[in-house]
Amino acid sequence: MKTTIATIILIVLAHSFSYAQAEASRTKHYNTKKSLAIDGYDPVSYFSNKAEEGKESITYNYKGVTYQFANTTNLNKFKSNPDHYEPSYGGWCAYAMGESGEKVKVDPETFKVVDGKLYLFYNFWGNNTLTDWNKDEKALKTKADQNWKKIVQ
Repeated sequence: MKTTIATIILIVLAHSFSYAQAEASRTKHYNTKKSLAIDGYDPVSYFSNKAEEGKESITYNYKGVTYQFANTTNLNKFKSNPDHYEPSYGGWCAYAMGESGEKVKVDPETFKVVDGKLYLFYNFWGNNTLTDWNKDEKALKTKADQNWKKIVQ
């Protein structure tokens, strides 16, 4: 009996440690400021084709990354399927991830939803990478997927 309890305790501790490691790795690679994703924009709002700022009073932490929401309806949608609503490539610029594999900041109001996934883009100083992405989306997405896997492995 003592062996069984000790085994269970070790399994629980190992699982907790591995979860903590996965969460730390995730937060290390995600585009956040003070653990806040998408500069406080509501990830669910993009799926209605608008970039809407979230409220500080409506937040949710998913695996170490905090999101803000414009309303509780969007919060509940996110909670029901967070992997669907999280931005691709940890919220970094999709074009840069495909072009060079670099983690480049984004303008949270420059985005595209493709096949149910959210992609964000750099759009500063007259350089809108969404325009470049649209010219060769399929190849850039394939390359971005490969580059992101190298980063988070």
